[in-house]
Amino acid sequence: MSSESLPPLQPSFVLRGHSAQVHAVHFLKDNTRLLTADAEGWLVSWSLASKRPVAVWKAHDDAILGIGSWGQDRIITHGRDSKLAVWQLGPDQEASIGKTLPVNKPPITTPHPWLLHMLTVNTLNFCQFAMCLDDMPQPSTPHAAIKASKHPPPILVAVPNTMDSGGKIDIYQLPSGDRAAVIHADRDITTGMVMALNIQAESARIQVIAGYESGHTMVFVQSDPCAPFQRLYAAHSHSQPILSMAILPSRDGFLSSSADAVIAKHPLPVMPGVWKTELKPFKVIKTKHSGQQGLDVRSDSKIFATAGWDARVRVYSCKTLKELAVLKWHKVGCYATAFAEIAECCPVKTEPKLQTKQEEVPIKREVDEEVPIIKQEEEEAKYQDESALTNQASAVTTVQQRREAKAQSTHWLAAASKDGKVSLWDIY
Repeated sequence: MSSESLPPLQPSFVLRGHSAQVHAVHFLKDNTRLLTADAEGWLVSWSLASKRPVAVWKAHDDAILGIGSWGQDRIITHGRDSKLAVWQLGPDQEASIGKTLPVNKPPITTPHPWLLHMLTVNTLNFCQFAMCLDDMPQPSTPHAAIKASKHPPPILVAVPNTMDSGGKIDIYQLPSGDRAAVIHADRDITTGMVMALNIQAESARIQVIAGYESGHTMVFVQSDPCAPFQRLYAAHSHSQPILSMAILPSRDGFLSSSADAVIAKHPLPVMPGVWKTELKPFKVIKTKHSGQQGLDVRSDSKIFATAGWDARVRVYSCKTLKELAVLKWHKVGCYATAFAEIAECCPVKTEPKLQTKQEEVPIKREVDEEVPIIKQEEEEAKYQDESALTNQASAVTTVQQRREAKAQSTHWLAAASKDGKVSLWDIY
């Protein structure tokens, strides 16, 4: 059967819980949870094993632009209400959080996780935050060592400047909340507002990738905490505002998409070139499909996906930028995509051996044992009941473990849409 005659691929699951358009999706906790955020400020944490909500709360008073995770129990949300919030939501806290989905009109005062940090940030240009671990060596004191063992490592957060959205970028450090650095707008190039950001850090070096309203993409590098940021790369591959960017997990390049039909693959310089030659994009393709956003790269650096204004989710090769698949299910525009981690950090859990009652207390009676027949029958019936309950509990545990293991090992691709639905695909 030819590929043209095959029926269109269908999603494995569809999560229906939001009454407003879904702007962001994010996998966390070794692919056991999926976060979805909508235009009304609601955040839903889904169990990927059961496909049911485990926590629902009103995180912001306006639309949520982006979500992320920090460690195993901290969730970061960035809202149009000019707030960036850090929530603590571990397995123990999930039981106390509401589970009524936004589509069912839960009360706004529903219980929410513990709010750890709150920053006032700029959201006038719809640019969502970018974050990375702060790789700067920390003071090695006994008090610092004890504190580090209880809390996740510090992070850096990049957002457009609060007072000047015309190209200026602020970098904050958490948990301190201090502004660690500022990147000033480029005076040589008219870029307009910052539309997309990425950041990564290695030891004392910080790299910030910025996409602008003019279609420019730039890379800024700070090699020393006391030195200013230096622009090492600038390209004008797009004719329309940048919509999304993503750093390749190999850290040797990044991808960009915009309101035009172009997707570009760029180098990621770490220091000024010796020969002073101007760097150029690795590859630029015209896809004939404008408005691709929500670009996300899978953790193996083999494929990436985009969410399109035409309600299509497209999958591309990271190496060649060749279109590999078009996922057609949503009827209205899509806003975001997210891949589950497929690295070896998410091993399939093995099933522990559970002892039955017979293994624990084997029944052994001698022939000349004087036991009343009625009492013996009661003991045997009691043992059979206990053994049946133990086997039933073992079966339930086994089924749950299999569901969790399958959810963690599946190569999920999540797509969020204007229709308030999130489709889950299992491809490649």
